[in-house]
Amino acid sequence: MFDPFLQELENGIRSRGGEPIAVPEGLAHQQSTKTGSHINSWLWQVPGFRRWRVTRLDAGDSLQVLNSVAYPSPDHDHPLLGIDLLWFGARQKLVAVLDFQPLSQEPAYFDRHYNGLKALHDQFPDLSGEETMRSFDPNQYFSPWLLFCRGGAEQAETSLPKAFTPFLAAYWSLHDQAKASSSALEPDSVLKLQQAYDVYSAERDPAHGLFTSHFGKDWSDRFLHDFLFPASQPA
Repeated sequence: MFDPFLQELENGIRSRGGEPIAVPEGLAHQQSTKTGSHINSWLWQVPGFRRWRVTRLDAGDSLQVLNSVAYPSPDHDHPLLGIDLLWFGARQKLVAVLDFQPLSQEPAYFDRHYNGLKALHDQFPDLSGEETMRSFDPNQYFSPWLLFCRGGAEQAETSLPKAFTPFLAAYWSLHDQAKASSSALEPDSVLKLQQAYDVYSAERDPAHGLFTSHFGKDWSDRFLHDFLFPASQPA
């Protein structure tokens, strides 16, 4: 059900000069011997970005997942792109998280980078619920204006498709504005903050248990540390 979003994301990446690059061996594709579900992942080299990853999990009617995180070049201190969409078909349940994930919670940082997301937050009340995420502290690496929803078929079929295109457009606009202005943070600081994001996220990622249930612990542990959050690799 998320294939149109995946195609739109890929089209946007390619239109910006993005090219696919190699995923760590054994992690680009995996199929479950228990459920028949399969997962595909891609890495993109995109001008202005240090790393851009995309993952698509297809478990038929039981579960559909689309996840992507884009890490800007350390020369740019603007937020990461975060996309996390889950559809539980049997229960007709949608969980959607779309955010510009901040490197700082300082008011000045929000003032510089969040006008576009603020407007979308007001425009799509179905995706602007006050319910909080259960696995993460909303005051770390999430913005006050994230588009977040635990909904059903109506949100999956109407609100989310309407919001997805302007969400991507707002992020590309944010990136273009960041390129045209000076970063308030030094590149070393940006890189360290992005790496800290990986460590924090790997410790709390609720999808790890989901991946383990489908593909086993060994593969899922490696997927977590080698692909999803490589800066979290144990020393």
